[in-house]
Amino acid sequence: MKGAKQTTLRDQIAVSGIGVHSGLPATLTLNPAGDDEGIVFRRVSADGSIEREVRADVRSVTATEFATVLGDSKGPICSTAEHLLAAMRGLHVDNVIVEIDGPEVPIMDGSAVAFVDALDQAGLTTRAQPRRYIEVIKPVRVTKDKAFGELRPYSHGFRVEAEIEFDHPLIGKQALALDIEPNTFRREIAPARTFGFMKDVAKLWSAGYALGANFANTLVISEDRVLNPEGLRFADEFVRHKVLDAIGDLALAGQPLLAAYRTVRGGHNLNHAVLSALMADTSAWRVVEAPSTAAPVRRARGHADIGAGLAVPAYAPDVS
Repeated sequence: MKGAKQTTLRDQIAVSGIGVHSGLPATLTLNPAGDDEGIVFRRVSADGSIEREVRADVRSVTATEFATVLGDSKGPICSTAEHLLAAMRGLHVDNVIVEIDGPEVPIMDGSAVAFVDALDQAGLTTRAQPRRYIEVIKPVRVTKDKAFGELRPYSHGFRVEAEIEFDHPLIGKQALALDIEPNTFRREIAPARTFGFMKDVAKLWSAGYALGANFANTLVISEDRVLNPEGLRFADEFVRHKVLDAIGDLALAGQPLLAAYRTVRGGHNLNHAVLSALMADTSAWRVVEAPSTAAPVRRARGHADIGAGLAVPAYAPDVS
């Protein structure tokens, strides 16, 4: 794959807003990080002191109902991390320290555009160490009622194939399949907003969710129309947002995936279940490095070729 060296931010950048579920304000400060640090979330106090921190990986997920929540044995550290994680993974950002002074990542306009803009403003710099990838070498599938998700080997990087189906005339069945590269992510996925149904508002509020939702950060759908004055950004914005969520949730592998992910009628819970199943099956993946070369190199039978370089095993999967 292109850009085989790890990246981090060139400068610090801050983003502020409210949480879509908590309704509470929060400021994110994104900081450069060293090689192999990955993405780390730090909960900070009003004076900037660090209260707790957690690395963004699958073991740090404490809840997946309506949003992805990261935390530790003491409880949640921050909620609704998926759009920020998707932006970092979509733009190939490897190492970042995320400081947050509230309980939830700001929803901004309901998409990942504000986070993409922040990352662009901070700029990226290439580190000395090679980027490491998690290469899926055999399929892993999870089925839940009529929904299923599957990670399978894919020789050209990371691909998401999503299909949704809602009993609603504005949505119905939608499908989208894309190889996820920075330009594609910016253009096709990042602008897609979170959505909800007007009929569910009272139920969500009573359960403590969507307290910060409004027309500025959520696509709101009535029985027969989109209530937001500006309408849709894409005719299939709903499935595009599901792809955005999947990219963010699968970023919790801790390293970029070399795989294709297929999700049908899925959501945060299913995405987490599939990633957990992959990590639990140490015969289904390995960690590789992808040195930069001029052209793709075909590997021996049984091994995948990746983008613009030969995948070189770095070390075996950790066994806990």
